[in-house]
Amino acid sequence: MRYVDETLDLLASWAPGLREALVGLGEGDFVVVDGTLIPTDRIAADEPYYSQKHRQHGMNVQVIARPDGTPLWFSRATPGRTHDLTAARAHGIVQACLTRQILVLADRAYQGAGATVRTPYKNHREQPEHYQQFNRDHARLRAPGERAFAQLKAWRILRRARCSTNRIGTIVAAIHTLLTCGIGG
Repeated sequence: MRYVDETLDLLASWAPGLREALVGLGEGDFVVVDGTLIPTDRIAADEPYYSQKHRQHGMNVQVIARPDGTPLWFSRATPGRTHDLTAARAHGIVQACLTRQILVLADRAYQGAGATVRTPYKNHREQPEHYQQFNRDHARLRAPGERAFAQLKAWRILRRARCSTNRIGTIVAAIHTLLTCGIGG
């Protein structure tokens, strides 16, 4: 088991940090930001890990992806109860993209995030046609970015993590390193 932990730690250390991942991006570029829940087994201190939205225990992981779905950066895991916008702010995603003037396409969970974060309009009964068209275009641009989560969740260990919740962030970072090297799940 020691060798597994050492290998995971080594691979995780090679994963890029947030600032490194955004190098080469600037004004005029855009990225897709989203969060996902990595399901876990229930643990004794389960309250912070229970996601009301998904109705299961887990860890929240944020991703920044290129428009084609190539993952640029995965965050460390936070307890599943953490809202996506709270996690994005805690990891510095919103501020880093604002500083570099990178346009961010995100879902409704990120409404109110900041000037460079674009989210769909809220649904209303009498929504104007141009709002509906904006939402369709927004979804069309964001859809390929979901590929990053498909690549992450293709790894069996993350379909239902049975390890310590403290290790999930390391596992995600190690998988990101392997994905960057071209080793699939």
